Amino acid sequence: MTSKRILITGAAGRLGTILRHSLAGRSERLRLSDIVPMEPARDGEEIVTCDIADAASVQRLCEGVDAVIHLGGIPHEAGWSEMLRTNIAGTVNLYEGARHAGVERVIFASSNHATGMYPNDRMLSGASPPRPDSRYGLTKAFGEDVAALYAYKHGIRSFCVRIGSCLPKPDNRRALSTWLSHDDFVRLIQVGLTADYVHEIVYGVSRNTRSWWDNSAAYRLGYEPLDDAEAYAAEVGSIELETALSGRYQGGNFVPEEFSSREEWLG
Repeated sequence: MTSKRILITGAAGRLGTILRHSLAGRSERLRLSDIVPMEPARDGEEIVTCDIADAASVQRLCEGVDAVIHLGGIPHEAGWSEMLRTNIAGTVNLYEGARHAGVERVIFASSNHATGMYPNDRMLSGASPPRPDSRYGLTKAFGEDVAALYAYKHGIRSFCVRIGSCLPKPDNRRALSTWLSHDDFVRLIQVGLTADYVHEIVYGVSRNTRSWWDNSAAYRLGYEPLDDAEAYAAEVGSIELETALSGRYQGGNFVPEEFSSREEWLG
């Protein structure tokens, strides 16, 4: 089933802006929400300012839509109080609002940082258990479990995307494994809006020759990425991350921050 009325939270952000342009004209109504100002609404759009930490506001925000693309939240490492308010409570509020409003499906923007403490020599899939590299990554792992609760108990189709490095092009050696092109990002979101699933966890990654992630679950649902970071290998293959530790784990530069000296426990 194709969703006709779509809500995007975090619509003023980089990924939200990409989807705003790509989904224009593809849905009956596109409701765009963020806590910060956005460009004025165009034909087929609604602009709604909403703080996802406000449960009552989020419930109103979800009314009258078929699907939610939940990009809202803090997209980087931050303190516990900020994470609890926005990424934890905000995700719960979103799913509760969706439940009360009868929303059919939610696409949850998870992150590769939910599994960032796996070493680079491990091939992962959506079935790989979380091993977060940060408070940020932990909130995304939590969100995947929230999605499972509301999928299996309340019937909200939930599509969790562990987004890699969504950039115009790879910018360092790590991104040759983790890159998600903007076009492939849109293709994957379209799968989330149309495919038949209950609860799925997939990786947001292009068809990279050096990928660390087995994305066969996404392919099974109809994802057909067309880009490969290897096309940029000669340009960025020699650009390393900040520390050797960053290069050892899949989470990259999220790993060294506050890293325990007892590294032997984390191999």
